[in-house]
Amino acid sequence: MSRRQDAARPRVAVIGAGSWGTTFGKILADGGADVIMWARRPEHATEIQEAKRNSEYLPGINLPRSMHATHHLSDALEGAEQIYLSIPSQAVRQNLKAVRPLVARTDVPIVSLMKGLERRTGLRMSQVIEQELHCDPARIAVASGPNLALEIAREQPTAAVISSTSQETAEAVARRARNRYFRTFVNTDVIGTEFGGVLKNAIALAIGIVDGVGYGENTKASIITRGLVEMTDFAVAFGAQPETLQGLAGLGDLIATCQSPLSRNNTAGRLLGQGYRYDDVVKQMNQTAEGLASVAPILQLAREVGVEMPIVEQVKMVLDGTMNPRDIAPHLTTDDDTPQGERTQNGQAGGGGALWRSLQRALDQFRNGGRGAAGDRP
Repeated sequence: MSRRQDAARPRVAVIGAGSWGTTFGKILADGGADVIMWARRPEHATEIQEAKRNSEYLPGINLPRSMHATHHLSDALEGAEQIYLSIPSQAVRQNLKAVRPLVARTDVPIVSLMKGLERRTGLRMSQVIEQELHCDPARIAVASGPNLALEIAREQPTAAVISSTSQETAEAVARRARNRYFRTFVNTDVIGTEFGGVLKNAIALAIGIVDGVGYGENTKASIITRGLVEMTDFAVAFGAQPETLQGLAGLGDLIATCQSPLSRNNTAGRLLGQGYRYDDVVKQMNQTAEGLASVAPILQLAREVGVEMPIVEQVKMVLDGTMNPRDIAPHLTTDDDTPQGERTQNGQAGGGGALWRSLQRALDQFRNGGRGAAGDRP
């Protein structure tokens, strides 16, 4: 590609060159952007820049020629029209302190690709970004959905939601972050979109645990179904729209994360179910499983608003070593034997069609040109 053609492509920066950051850089490059990645390690940046490979995190994947990399943060951010952040959630605040002076005089969109809560504060990633960068929330967007990095890097079709309190920002990011294999929808429910990505990690840990123990599909289907209720109750209590949890950022992400061996949280749960202790699981994981750090702050926030999360509570007990993984179950919601109505959607009992409607909305969003959950617009 000529220098003139390079100059014609919009320049975007991706901060973080792990599997998801690199994959999203590929999405952007394949969508027509000139992408500059920031990698913490110089040798990592050199491989991406010169070999167009990221063998540690995306083995076997060839990266586009329009993807570049540096380990100098200022070089990555210079001239960027949009900035995407893909950093482990517990390291975001520290990294943003270095970013702040470099973006202080710009008004470009800042996009979170992260699905975690800050353990110390319980804040969502968009809240940490707002605090540390001292920027208008309307500049901040978040991306979420059923997005397993290696599948997308192999150009297997999927979809995602771009959410911002500003419809204009959401649409600007969605137009940039799309290509022939990656479709983006938009909404303005940042709370629901972020919490969907956070909460499904905890449910995926539960699925991994029972899978590691050797339980079958009935147990897993029960946990996924009841887990979606817990996710919705929690998110709505903090101001989310229930429809968001029935879309790509909720149910869609939940299905993908719970079913795939590519999921880090599913893998971490499976190791726990096989009898590994928490510290051993962390040592075995090549990349961060965000759910491990998010379980405690999720439960703290749930207690503050009076939301019961029995599945997540049991995951916490397994993490703490106070519950045998074989004892995890999806039905421990009451201490008495009184029959209860099945709540399938945000406090409603007896709505037998609610789960089917949720599944139908998610499937619609995968269809080319299909309409998604209310508020998710292409």
